[in-house]
Amino acid sequence: MTHMESRTYQVLEFPKILGALASFAVSEAGASACLNLRPYPEIEQVWQATTLFEQAAAWNAESDFVIKPFPDLQGLFDYLEKQNGVLDQDGLFALKQALDLVKASRESLSFYEERGWEFLWGIFFGYEWPVKTMSAIGRCLDMEGAIKDESSPGLLSVRQEIRSIHQRCTKRVKEFILRENMGQALQDEFITIASDRYVLPLKVNFKNKTQGIIHDYSQTGETCYFEPVFLVETNNRLQELKREEREEEYRVLAYLTDLVRQEKNNIFEAYKGLVQLDVLLAKVALASRIDGRTLEMTEEGEPKLIKARHPLIALADDSVQPLSIELLQGQSALIVSGGNAGGKTVCLKTLGLITLMALTGLPVPVAEGSRLPMWTDIFVVMGDEQSLEENVSTFTAQIQYLKRVWDKVGPQTLFILDEFGAGTDPTQGAALAQAVIDSLVERKAITLIATHFPALKAYAMAMDSVRAASVLFDPSTKRPLYKLAYDQVGASIALDVAREHGLPVSILERAEKYLLLDGSDTSHVLDKLNKIAVEREGALTALEKERAKMERKRAQLQTQFEKEHGQLLDKIQGQAQDVVKKWQADKLGHKEARKQLARVREKAEELSPLSQKPPTIFSFEDLVPGLEVAYLAWDKSGTVLEVNAKKKQAKVDIGGVAMWVKAQHLGPARKNKSVSSPLKNNSKISSDLVVEVDLRGNRADMALAELERAMDNALQKGAGKIEIIHGRGTGALRREVHGFLKYYPSVASFSLANEEHGGDGMTEVILK
Repeated sequence: MTHMESRTYQVLEFPKILGALASFAVSEAGASACLNLRPYPEIEQVWQATTLFEQAAAWNAESDFVIKPFPDLQGLFDYLEKQNGVLDQDGLFALKQALDLVKASRESLSFYEERGWEFLWGIFFGYEWPVKTMSAIGRCLDMEGAIKDESSPGLLSVRQEIRSIHQRCTKRVKEFILRENMGQALQDEFITIASDRYVLPLKVNFKNKTQGIIHDYSQTGETCYFEPVFLVETNNRLQELKREEREEEYRVLAYLTDLVRQEKNNIFEAYKGLVQLDVLLAKVALASRIDGRTLEMTEEGEPKLIKARHPLIALADDSVQPLSIELLQGQSALIVSGGNAGGKTVCLKTLGLITLMALTGLPVPVAEGSRLPMWTDIFVVMGDEQSLEENVSTFTAQIQYLKRVWDKVGPQTLFILDEFGAGTDPTQGAALAQAVIDSLVERKAITLIATHFPALKAYAMAMDSVRAASVLFDPSTKRPLYKLAYDQVGASIALDVAREHGLPVSILERAEKYLLLDGSDTSHVLDKLNKIAVEREGALTALEKERAKMERKRAQLQTQFEKEHGQLLDKIQGQAQDVVKKWQADKLGHKEARKQLARVREKAEELSPLSQKPPTIFSFEDLVPGLEVAYLAWDKSGTVLEVNAKKKQAKVDIGGVAMWVKAQHLGPARKNKSVSSPLKNNSKISSDLVVEVDLRGNRADMALAELERAMDNALQKGAGKIEIIHGRGTGALRREVHGFLKYYPSVASFSLANEEHGGDGMTEVILK
C-alpha cells in the first residue's frame, strides 16, 4: 500500500495539475472527481488506468461524440437513500439529461465494438441498462422538463378541461369589454391570471365601474387585478381543476420515482460511468494541451524519462526545453550539480511530478520509450524547510523530516533531495549528505540529489552506484540551457550570477582573489567540460533530427515502391492474360503467343525483388503435374499442368494464364496464398495489389453502391487491400462505410489511415 504524504503533493505542486485537469471537465461532478484523483497503490491499477485512457483517447479521436455539460446527481441519490419521498420535476429532468447523455455515449461506443476496448466497454455496458426508467421518463417529460399531457389519462382529461375554461373565459371577457366599452380601462391584455384565477388588469380609476373583486395591485399602484362577478363561478371551477392537475402530476412523479428506486443501482452505475467519462476526456484534453502520453510503468528497474518537460511549465509554454533523466542499470542515485538558477530544482520537480501523474493514470509530457518503476512512496526535501512557527532552521527541519520518514524508506521509494545539508557547515553537511545517500543506496531506494558541495560532486564521479550529471549553460552568456550532461559535474557559477545581478565590481574582484588563494578554482576546467558537453548535445540533437528525417523518407519511398511494384506486376499479368485470350480466340498464332508470353515473363523476372535474394527453388525432378508451386517472378501461386523433360520446363496455370516456366523460376507455394486451379480462370489470388475508390460527393446510397462494385472488382483482380476515400466532413459518410464493411463477408479488417496517408478521411480495408 502507498504511504504518499499530502506534503509530497504540495511540494511537487500536484494539486495544480489536478486543477488544470479539472478545468477541462464539463461537469461539476467531473471536476470534483479530477481534484480527488490520487496515485494508485498497485501497479495493476496503474496499468488499467493507462489502458482506459488510451482506449478513451482512441475513441475520442475516431468518433464524433462530444460530451455535454450534465447536472450533478449526487444529491438525488442521497435523497433516495435517506428518504421515501417523491422526486420533484427538476430532479427527474436532471436525471433524464444525464441518462440521455449516457445513452448517446453508449450508442457511439457500440459502433466500435470490434475494437475490443474492454475497459472502456465496461464503463457503459458493465451494468443492466435502466430500460423502465428511461422509457417512462421519456414518455412523461418533454424536452424542457415539463410533464406531458399524455403522462396519464387523468392528467390529460383535467388539462383539456382547463384549456376549455380558458377559451370560454377569454371569449366572455372579450364580449364583456366590447359590450361595456371598457377597452380604454385595460392596462394590459384582455385577460391574465393571478393566484390561479382569471382577472382583468384594470387602470385604478376604473375599478368602481363594474362589480367584482380586486385581488391585488401592481407595484406602481396604477393597475389593479380585477375579477368580474361573472367569472367568479368559473374561477372556482378552475381552482378545483388546478388542484386535480397537481394531484395527477404528483401521481406521475411518484410513479417515476418508484421506477427510479427499482433501478437505482443501475442508474447510479450509469451516472458513475458518465462522471468517469468526463474525467477521461479531461485527461485526453490535458494530453493534447501538453503533448502528453501514457508512460510505461514497470515493477522494478531504473527510471528513464526521454525529453521530459515539467508539466506545469508545459501547460504555460509550448516551447519549454525538454530534458532527459536516466539512470543506468545498477545505478540508484543521480547527483545533479551546476550553476545557480540552472534548472537543478526544475529537474528534480519534473521527475517527482511526472511520477505522481503517471501513478495516477494521467498523460505526461515525455517522449516514447520513457518508463518508471512502481514507486509507492515519494519523499521530498526541497527548498527552504525552516519553520518560523516552530523556530527551527532549514537544516534542522530537513533532519526532522528525514527522521520522521526514514523507517518507511525501501526498494519502492523515490527520495528527492534538493540542497540537502545546506544551512550548516559545508564540510559536515557534505559528509552527512554522502552518508544519507549511502544508506539510501543500501535500502535500494532511487535517489535524486541537487547539490553545490564539491565533495558530493567528487563522490558522484567515484561511486559505481551513483551517476553524476551537470546542468548546462551557454558558454558565452553563462545563461542556463536547462539541459543535463551526464557523467560529469558542473561548476557553481556564483560569481557569474552575482555579476549578472549587479554586485559591485570591487567585491567580485576580491572574491576572485580569495578563490585563487584557496587553490580551489577549477572553473576553467569545468567551463571547458561544459562547452564540450553543449557541443555534443547540439550534435546529438542534429543527428536525431536527421535520422528521423531519413527514416520518414525511407518509409515513404518503401511504401511508394511497393505500391508501384504491385501495380506493374498486375499490369504484366494482365498482358499475359490478354495474350492467352487472343490465342484462345484464334486471333493469335500459337508460336506468336509463346513469343509474347516469353517477353512478358522476362519483364516480370526483371521486376522481381527476389533476383537480389535467392529464393528456395525447385529442381526439375521435383516437378510433377498437379503440384502447387509459386512463380517467383510474380510472387503468385499456381498449379503444374504438364512437364517437358527435354526442355526442363513445366507448364503452369497461374490465375488462368498457362505458361511454360523453367524449374529455377519456381518455388514452393506459400501456404497463405490461394492456389489457382486449371479449371478456374478467375481464381482468387491474394496479392499486394491495392485498389482505391473515391466516394466523396456521393449520397450515402450511391456511395455504398459504388463501394460494393469496387469491392467486387477488387476481389476479381485478387487485390489484398482497398483504400476508401470518404473525406472528413461531418463523419456521416464514414459511419455508413464502416457499417457496410462491418458485415461484408470478404473483409478481414478495416481501420482509419494514419495522418500522413489521409487520417480520418480514408479507411484502409484488408481483404480475406
